[in-house]
Amino acid sequence: MPSKKALSLTAAAAALTLGLTACGGGGGGDEGGGGEEPLQYGYVFPETGDLSHLGPPQISAAKYALSEINDAGGVLGSDVPDILSGDEANDAAQANDAANRLIDQDADIILGAAASGMTQAIMDSVTGAEVVQCSGSNTAPGLAAEDDTGYYWRTAPSDTMQGPVLAQQIAQDGHQSVAISYRADDYGEGLANATAEALKQNGIEVAANEGYDPNTANFDSVVGDITSADADAVVLVAFEEGVQIITGLVEEGVGADQMYGTDGLNDETLAEKVDAQDPGTIAGFQGTAPDNGQQEFIDGLRSFDEELEVLQFSGQVYDCGIVTALAAEQAESTDPTVFVEEIRSVSREGTECSGFKECKDLIADGEDIDYQGVSGPLNFDEDGNVTSATFQIYGYDDEGAHSKQDEITVDSEA
Repeated sequence: MPSKKALSLTAAAAALTLGLTACGGGGGGDEGGGGEEPLQYGYVFPETGDLSHLGPPQISAAKYALSEINDAGGVLGSDVPDILSGDEANDAAQANDAANRLIDQDADIILGAAASGMTQAIMDSVTGAEVVQCSGSNTAPGLAAEDDTGYYWRTAPSDTMQGPVLAQQIAQDGHQSVAISYRADDYGEGLANATAEALKQNGIEVAANEGYDPNTANFDSVVGDITSADADAVVLVAFEEGVQIITGLVEEGVGADQMYGTDGLNDETLAEKVDAQDPGTIAGFQGTAPDNGQQEFIDGLRSFDEELEVLQFSGQVYDCGIVTALAAEQAESTDPTVFVEEIRSVSREGTECSGFKECKDLIADGEDIDYQGVSGPLNFDEDGNVTSATFQIYGYDDEGAHSKQDEITVDSEA
């Protein structure tokens, strides 16, 4: 059972000034067929800023989840309204402003933020208002444990789960020394350190493990630090700025088949960004990432949004939408202070089901359910972390085409 954070006197006074907005959200719509107000979703994703490439797949996945929910009759007899939007812009102040606007609009569930650092900026505002927050892309270790309210959940696995998967792949490829370069933020440092520890446990030397400012204008010094480490493999924990580092490494004679990325570089268009004239430059580059989702889901999402190119974290965001809606069905309430109690239970130790309609029908029949997400089994722990997740090994061929080469399911409770 989550403990609920009491509003401070200051927050309570602010709530009175705003007209006694309901702290649980969901106060603005007409009641549905079951007498409950419609379940209102909002999102805080990067629509602008240097992480804006992460926005489209997450926004589309959220809207696709809501369309699937409504195609199955909605939640408790009422269609889910259009999702409310908020731009995190990779700016803490702007992200928090966006979150507070959604709270004022009576959102019951806020999907996001995309970046772990932006979640740290908005978490207290969202969970303190007793609004459920679910992120499909927060991977920083320990992040869920920072929330003591029970209202924060994430369907993206912690980097403590991804690091060993990447280290195992590097070991299988026969490398003996690795230089790690990472963006100096919560995401980069957490995943770099988890990977470094796992490499050492595999008997592989970590020749360097250095952070860099992702907002710097020139990455020549980063490239120089990597090449001077004289390792036989390179790990890049980067987002789009990694394109400049990859290009610089290639120019210095480092082969793409010596390079490994993580989820931040799991981009179907990466080869074109590195070398539009010769996409095959990136042939042999590999990486690990939380799996984007089952093929049936990916086909459905691409049909829903035909212009979508990148799929990063789309399956995880979709699962956030579905699992929270199922919790409301199970609780027979769209009040987040009520259905938050059911989020963990619908993800484990029941009759396995997939898709909103199948699981909803089982709930109607009185079954306890175990929702099997499109991104993996989920199985939330008491802190709101997934304990079981599927990772993909991705790579690029001689023509620069991206593909999933393998997948590995990890169970941290096993």
